[in-house]
Amino acid sequence: MELPKATPVREVEADQGFDLEAVSASLEPVILRGAVSDWPVVKAAKTSDTAMHDYLSVFDRGAKVPVSVGSPANKGRVFYTEDFTGFNVERGTSSMTELLQRVKNHGGAEHPPLIYLASADVDECLPGFREQNDLDFGQYRPVISIWIGTRTRIAAHNDLPLNIACVAAGQRRFTLFPPDQIENLYVGPFETTPAGRPISLVDFANPDLDQYPRFTEAMAHARIADLEPGDAIFIPSMWWHHVEALGTFNILMNYWWRTVPAFLGTPQDVLNHAMMTLRDMPQDEKEIWRQLFDYYVFGESSAPRDHVPENIRGILSPVTEESARQVRAFLLNRLNR
Repeated sequence: MELPKATPVREVEADQGFDLEAVSASLEPVILRGAVSDWPVVKAAKTSDTAMHDYLSVFDRGAKVPVSVGSPANKGRVFYTEDFTGFNVERGTSSMTELLQRVKNHGGAEHPPLIYLASADVDECLPGFREQNDLDFGQYRPVISIWIGTRTRIAAHNDLPLNIACVAAGQRRFTLFPPDQIENLYVGPFETTPAGRPISLVDFANPDLDQYPRFTEAMAHARIADLEPGDAIFIPSMWWHHVEALGTFNILMNYWWRTVPAFLGTPQDVLNHAMMTLRDMPQDEKEIWRQLFDYYVFGESSAPRDHVPENIRGILSPVTEESARQVRAFLLNRLNR
């Protein structure tokens, strides 16, 4: 069966800059063409892998970095072993110097080994690099990570923060899905994952539609984005994205940020606790709790408190940093019983 073709992601010309607030308000991904085309690393990458290697070496202080390596037989796919008891890559550490040299030496092979530095702090890996290659996030303080490697295929996953991913070198293909496609992506376990987030078990290069028949429906809702050096993409919170690095020497920089205060914590903790406490209850009891969540969490936030005197509203009131601390202490006490 032929899969539906993904819809191209909307593009905006961004070589003269872009409005961060307008972009981050989008409910769908947006390609920011040329957003980082003025970065020196992009200009070096467009010259040659050697020029880019030499440019990066200026900032290389030999930092120890986490590296995954795999056989050419992986065809770049970072995934599980066949029995799902481990992963198809070996993980260890390397100096940044060795990593850059190995990617330069092997990335151009017809069937390169998988060599992959994933989501490392760019300031620790390449101190001073961001003085020449960076985006202005104004009031926000994003987490900024760098990804370096040969050709790779990273399974579809999602992230809580908003995300702008910038292609500094190589080419990247993003295949993206709205959050509501979770049922059609056949997501794997929570505890054992290649990179900390649950991933789709579907091999996008060779999908087994007998085992994963609903993937056809997922592809009917898919978006696709092909990026060159200097391009960037905005990915809204919780959108699923499968990422392929297609160049001989690939570098990506990620900016992750949230627009809500950090003291609110992460909804993932709530989901984990809900699976422990609610999922295996009788269905009629779960329906009651669904109604309670709709009323207290997902409905109009003021409705549960408008009729309650302000001085006794407690957790019904808008959360502050102080009240968040109090609730967290209460929860820890309950969980530790």
